[in-house]
Amino acid sequence: MTHGTAATVGPVAWRDTRKPLWPLALLVPVLPFLGFLAWRGTGDAWAWWLTPLIVFGLIPTVDLLIGDDRRNPPDEAMARLSADGYYRWLTYLWLPAQYAALALCCAVWADGGLSPLAAAGLVATVGVVDGIAINTAHELGHKRETAERWLSKVALAPTGYGHFYVEHNRGHHTRVATPEDPASSRLGESFWAFWPRTVVGGLRSAWRLEAGRFRLRGRSPWTWRNDVLNAWAMTVVLYAVLAVVFGPGVLVFLALQAVVGFSLLEVVNYLEHYGLARQRTAAGRYEKVDPRHSWNSDRTVTNVFLFQLQRHSDHHANPLRRYQTLRSFDSSPQLPAGYATMVVAALVPPLWRRVMDHRVLAHYGGDLALANVHPPALRRLRERRDRRPAASA
Repeated sequence: MTHGTAATVGPVAWRDTRKPLWPLALLVPVLPFLGFLAWRGTGDAWAWWLTPLIVFGLIPTVDLLIGDDRRNPPDEAMARLSADGYYRWLTYLWLPAQYAALALCCAVWADGGLSPLAAAGLVATVGVVDGIAINTAHELGHKRETAERWLSKVALAPTGYGHFYVEHNRGHHTRVATPEDPASSRLGESFWAFWPRTVVGGLRSAWRLEAGRFRLRGRSPWTWRNDVLNAWAMTVVLYAVLAVVFGPGVLVFLALQAVVGFSLLEVVNYLEHYGLARQRTAAGRYEKVDPRHSWNSDRTVTNVFLFQLQRHSDHHANPLRRYQTLRSFDSSPQLPAGYATMVVAALVPPLWRRVMDHRVLAHYGGDLALANVHPPALRRLRERRDRRPAASA
């Protein structure tokens, strides 16, 4: 099947006009330092809410004003663009900035004296940074280079979500847009129903995949070579070091920010494949993954801050592509806004259903049998679909 791409220009005329903008992604782990300076300067507890306000308030607003960028690099430029180390080093630099922000906020927590509002803001701040760091881990973890794969686990360590490295690459990418995938949300399923299913299901899947890999070789999975165990060990070591340096009280802080961080990952998972389904072939197997099976967004600002995670259709079709080479497809279903906006909408189920359910139905021409439907919601969805013609008549 051939899928058209959007606004591809010739190799001679083409250049990455966003190249100077990509370092803006590094502003996210810098935001806690700005919050700290504002807090020290004013003593205002609201200073610790600066990071979530910028990420989920200012960035979506600027995204709306600037709009989309659907330009794609031509095929002839792909090899040169992919080999450019400039893009790679930006993902590497994310990690020391992430860890510096984590250490700063642990020190603030350990000093005490925070009001409940400031403490909650501090947790939210680090949780947002470490949650977005999972996106950097996602970019690194898909690459063949051993160093980048290990760096992916380093980025995952603060949230204790190291098993994502295994489950995402070998589980989610295999089962995406099917009822068997815990990371693919279903039409009519709220984020709050999806959260326990994906958190527990992803953990179980990661262990089964990694244990199965060792058992096929006749070996025990209880070894440091187990990618789930060595990733979790990084979290244990990191938390132990921080507890020694800042006191055991930071363990509560670390646990709280980890929940915020991996929940941010899971709400992004929720919106990336909501209701989309791969169909069974005549042989009974699922059809090959293609751009129709992921929601896309070409909002310029959020794509810069998230290393083009929003071009998710091309990522699933070509998982080894580096972020700077990802393309936009005409055949991909499009979100009405960028991820930062859609994350907020997903937390409010009535708003989410109002915005997204009719888009899923339109994608499948009103045929619920083609969508990945949450079974408890099927009756409600049928009634809503059947009311539509009468309402519009």
